[in-house]
Amino acid sequence: MEFVDTHAHLNDGKFADDVEEVIARAREHGVNRIINMGDTMESSALVAEMADSHEGLFAAVGIHPEEAHELSEKDIDQLAAWAKHPKVVAIGEIGLDYYWEKDAEKRQLQQRVFLRQLDLARQLHLPVCIHDRDAHGDVLEILKREGKGLRGVLHCFSGSWEMAREIFRMGWFIGVDGPLTFKNAAKLPEILRQAPKDMVLVETDSPYMAPTPMRGKRNEPAYVRYVAEKVAEIWEMGLEEVAARTTRNAEALYEKMTL
Repeated sequence: MEFVDTHAHLNDGKFADDVEEVIARAREHGVNRIINMGDTMESSALVAEMADSHEGLFAAVGIHPEEAHELSEKDIDQLAAWAKHPKVVAIGEIGLDYYWEKDAEKRQLQQRVFLRQLDLARQLHLPVCIHDRDAHGDVLEILKREGKGLRGVLHCFSGSWEMAREIFRMGWFIGVDGPLTFKNAAKLPEILRQAPKDMVLVETDSPYMAPTPMRGKRNEPAYVRYVAEKVAEIWEMGLEEVAARTTRNAEALYEKMTL
């Protein structure tokens, strides 16, 4: 079986001492490809560098909403330059986060940064990885208005079934990770039960949100298998089939992984 962890942060300081071992452990568990997400200019440079030097490691470059700042033309040009690397497969992690940010002007800044990066992805013909936390209405409205010609995934999906249905109609994916395995997963298992099986990705968001039974520990790509096991339970199918389906889905969205 092969799994793709479509969302990790191996550039995080929590992996500073053992990233090589973490990547090797992922391979031992069938996770042969990992997409490492940038969230600042500095981390975007690092994930591109790491992808260049590690087999099976890919990257996305972008500015996370919690790190939003007015992007200069130099910033945009640099993101574009990184994005042309053969192993940089997407613009991400980008989006909106209203959980931490309550100030209206700073939320508007997040929206401006989000829009500029959506436009960059469109120009570069790359998919996008969307962070959406407590901003479902604005994210969906922006994607409906500005998403023409784009494809992407709502990472760690936390919206309603109604939102998911709109996302699927647009041809977009949802990503599921550790929270799917939690006892308080609430509506997510039912959303997944109804979701088109060719529009779902599995991910870890390492080092955050480790799945049950590793909850409370540092998350890592090897643990994507636990997420896939929960998907298999909900879909009432074998783990091998879930691995094959979600791998095909990852390849369909992140086409540069297959080149």
